[in-house]
Amino acid sequence: MNASQTINVSTLASLGQRLDGSLAFDSLSRKIYSTDASVYQQEPLAVAFPASESDIQRLIEFAIQNSISLIPRTAGTSLAGQVVGDGIIVDVGKYMNSIGEVDGQAKTVVVQPGVVRDELNLALAEQGLFFGPETSTSNRAMIGGMLGNNSCGSNSIVYGTTRDQTIEVTGFFSDGSRATLGALAKEEFQSRGRLNSREGEVYRTIGQILGSADNRAAIRDNFPKASIHRRNTGYAIDSLVNSDAFDESADQPFNLSKLIAGSEGTLFFATSIKLRLQELPPPESGLLCVHFESVDEALRANIVAMQFPLFASELIDNLILEGAARNKNQRENMAFVQGNPGAILILDVRARSESEVGKLAEEVKSKLQQANFGYAWPLLTGSDIKRVWELRKAGLGVVGNIPGDDKPTTVIEDTAVAIEDLPSFIAEVDQMLQQKYDCQCVRYAHAGSGEIHLRPVINLKQPEGVKKFRGIATDVAALVKSYRGSISGEHGDGLLRSEFIESQVGPECYSMLRRVKEAFDPNGIFNPGKIVDPHPMDRLLRYDATARASSDVETVFDFSGTEGLQRAAEMCTGSGDCRKSAVIGGTMCPSFMATGNERDSTRARANIVRQVLADTGDLASKEIRDAMDLCLACKGCKSECPSNVDVGKIKAEFLQAWHDRHGVPRRAKLI
Repeated sequence: MNASQTINVSTLASLGQRLDGSLAFDSLSRKIYSTDASVYQQEPLAVAFPASESDIQRLIEFAIQNSISLIPRTAGTSLAGQVVGDGIIVDVGKYMNSIGEVDGQAKTVVVQPGVVRDELNLALAEQGLFFGPETSTSNRAMIGGMLGNNSCGSNSIVYGTTRDQTIEVTGFFSDGSRATLGALAKEEFQSRGRLNSREGEVYRTIGQILGSADNRAAIRDNFPKASIHRRNTGYAIDSLVNSDAFDESADQPFNLSKLIAGSEGTLFFATSIKLRLQELPPPESGLLCVHFESVDEALRANIVAMQFPLFASELIDNLILEGAARNKNQRENMAFVQGNPGAILILDVRARSESEVGKLAEEVKSKLQQANFGYAWPLLTGSDIKRVWELRKAGLGVVGNIPGDDKPTTVIEDTAVAIEDLPSFIAEVDQMLQQKYDCQCVRYAHAGSGEIHLRPVINLKQPEGVKKFRGIATDVAALVKSYRGSISGEHGDGLLRSEFIESQVGPECYSMLRRVKEAFDPNGIFNPGKIVDPHPMDRLLRYDATARASSDVETVFDFSGTEGLQRAAEMCTGSGDCRKSAVIGGTMCPSFMATGNERDSTRARANIVRQVLADTGDLASKEIRDAMDLCLACKGCKSECPSNVDVGKIKAEFLQAWHDRHGVPRRAKLI
């Protein structure tokens, strides 16, 4: 039950006064936090910005007393709707972002969930250490979100996933009790199961589930292949079956933090995370950028390339290259592209010296040529490496800059299979999309890990597009199951894929997942509607068939290039490139760099314009004015945003509408 509709303003104000941080429940804040980087939208009751563990406890107590939910959030770049909900959004990124103890000898660090991954590594660099998993959003992605999604990234073939590098997690159960979840000897595991507490109930339930040999066999038979390390289908009970708490021959201790990784904030509210670190990678590197006529050829070549000790094998298809060509910054990063490739594989070669890099790259090239793969093999070094990775990481955004309502859509973008199955799997997906659904598909990313991000081009503003959205998800889920792959590799289940988990693991294993949720969170306080008891995947969408057309808004500036002002705002994918801090550098977005507030990001401004125009068509609204208040119109977004969202131009259009209605202020006339 969610009692959010019955909670009045004075009750929320009272909660805000008790927090060390703050609480926002105005309409603007609720709209800004109603979305993430997914296709979903749901307005929350309020947004909390906790500054301490005591704040988390107070929020949990309030949620229990008022029968509402808490939705943990960091940078909000989730692609499956994990941080969308109608309870209180808890933004831990604002204040809970401290780096704690670094143990150089043990190679560990303790961080709060709001620490940005790349900023952590900048702080660790002087000790010769770093945190390995690297998402494409690593310059704004936070460790708490990476834990929630069990994120990994381009180099996962070497450094694994966040789960692999998590040692222990400290935080709160859904009754407000605090605990540290880490490695336990068998005797300690059994002892904790005797506790008369929520923690004790959790250990007892896990012990009952995994203590059964039949259950362990069912998990091994029904979960994705263990060889696929990008597997986040439901709760990761498959990562616990081989611990010595249940199998005397096992050589690893039981560690409940492995289950928290990938649980999307539905089980436990993490406030401190202890991570395993690695020594810095070899100092010399090169990118062998192999050009192919087709994606199929690239994926078959990938199997050959992965016989070598690479640090990454990443795919870029022709649609990504076309999108990059429409972006000023990314055009400059495409100088290495030769001809008109159907796909490029970026092979990351690292070694102790330049000569060793060259030798290994030549061996890979020779092997590919012997197999008749590729038509160009440029090896890029030095400053060119950064340009290529910027192009690859921009894939998430550049695919969104296609004008019009047909957009590459997050729906099947997180499927992972064994790399030897990848060519046939992608071929079957392509055939299905072309023959049954008549749509194009963008393909990019982690070929070396068996995960190609697939984005079919769909119009979610039309009923037939929504029908296609569900149909594609259903058919591809069945196809993934036939390969014993994972429908969620690193982006999570969220609102998008949770509906299909039962079909992936079967009723018996799904009942185990439900028991896990009930043991941790019997009242459904933490992020409900994800993983178990899900919402239908085609509900709570940003758009519907009645969405206001951009032609309804008359403008002074020419927005024909984006087919109207509203569609100019809709170019924002929510990827959050505008949320990088001054420590990371760049121009976009200076007001966010100054305040650290989501409402001052390029994303928030585009989001508000989109929502207000869709709801009322009133460009001269107070909410748009408040969102635009600190925008400098510096135009950094026009070049740095991978989707080319030009908020400076949108602000100028807004100001014209505002001044037409309210008159030109004296200050503006003086200037």
